[in-house]
Amino acid sequence: MSDTIAAIATAPGEGGIGVVRISGDGAERVLKAVFRPAGALREAMPSHRMVYGAAVDASGEKIDECLAVLMRAPRSYTREDVAEIQTHGGYLCARRTLAACLAAGARLAEPGEFTRRAFLNGRIDLSQAEAVMQLIRSRGEQARQAALHQLDGGPSAFVRRAADTLYGIQAAIAANLDYPEEVPDEEVAEDLAPRMTALAESLERACDERGARILREGLRVAFCGRPNAGKSSLLNALTGEDLAIVTPVPGTTRDTVRGEISVDGCLVLLTDTAGLRETDDPVERIGVERARKALREADTVLFLADGSVPPSAEDRALAAELAGMDVILLLTKADLPAMTEEAEAGKLVPGAEVLRVSCLRTETLAPLLERLSVRAKKDTLTLTQPRHLDAVRRAAEHLRRAASAMEERSVELASVDLLAAQQALGEITGDAVEEKLLDRVFGDFCVGK
Repeated sequence: MSDTIAAIATAPGEGGIGVVRISGDGAERVLKAVFRPAGALREAMPSHRMVYGAAVDASGEKIDECLAVLMRAPRSYTREDVAEIQTHGGYLCARRTLAACLAAGARLAEPGEFTRRAFLNGRIDLSQAEAVMQLIRSRGEQARQAALHQLDGGPSAFVRRAADTLYGIQAAIAANLDYPEEVPDEEVAEDLAPRMTALAESLERACDERGARILREGLRVAFCGRPNAGKSSLLNALTGEDLAIVTPVPGTTRDTVRGEISVDGCLVLLTDTAGLRETDDPVERIGVERARKALREADTVLFLADGSVPPSAEDRALAAELAGMDVILLLTKADLPAMTEEAEAGKLVPGAEVLRVSCLRTETLAPLLERLSVRAKKDTLTLTQPRHLDAVRRAAEHLRRAASAMEERSVELASVDLLAAQQALGEITGDAVEEKLLDRVFGDFCVGK
């Protein structure tokens, strides 16, 4: 924390600018050594004002023309003195400017060290720090909004409310332990056990792990159907790309082919699979095995049946494999005369929605996109990070144990579990956190953040 650190904050490769970030007590000193303002040299850089000039190395040789800004503490990202130098983007300009900063006394920042300092200096809590990286990695609009909600402190507020409720319960437990004559065990148990159970239930309701994974990573959708049902054509039509080879020859697709689309701001991951059928071809057999694996891992299965012919025995056999899955039944080739009624097709997979689609008439795909949007949208999630979900789940488990202990009049055992629940909640915000956890959280960051 006493070192002055520096790193390139922009992604590698060619671009408009490359940003070198410096933080620490010596940030202004390093900036003065590396940056020369245009015109008369100034004794002190103005705070929070962009200045034009040049970056130079230790010998005074010009590296690049650039802009620089000094942000004096505490009005900065890390609540330390922070300086940023904006060079032209590319491989050399930012790297040589960084080298000049290191030669001037800064050291290379570790992954996530800028955000770690923001956390340690009290500018953000640990949940908000993680939201920074979640925002950077967002691949869909819904994920971006969830990251912003977390950065604004939404999950932290939920956790702190739960922690405050838990503190109240712990205070009542402490009163019972300190003054057992005035606060009888029976009275405490009757009052506190239901409160512990209610708090555990509220925490468990916030733990939608499947929904959180869909929000972060996207809705996993697998196509299945017998050969030539139109799976590859549908993948190409939905993505607008020729990702899969389409021919009249059955068995053309022998491996999984993946694509992704955004539906109403939600990321949807599409997987085209080999046609499911019995085959003696060893290569096609591997493709069929991978297709079945994709079906098991999918959130939603698109079961494609050729609507221009009656359902076959293969269709019925395949439908039997989809029991218990979320299935949308698509009657394909809707541009041809229909030979299968929707009601009849619905008997293949009872409970599945039935839609008619044609890859040659893209307007028929709109209802399918609407169904996928409904499945992908997760607007009410409180917690989205796996670490947070694990901590809340552990807190709820300790609360239920404490409630059971209270019902058995074991106040001391209940207090132990209540303390463990409080520590689990503290892991989310960083109120109760070990150095190893911080290393794990911030080690996943990029160097310049």
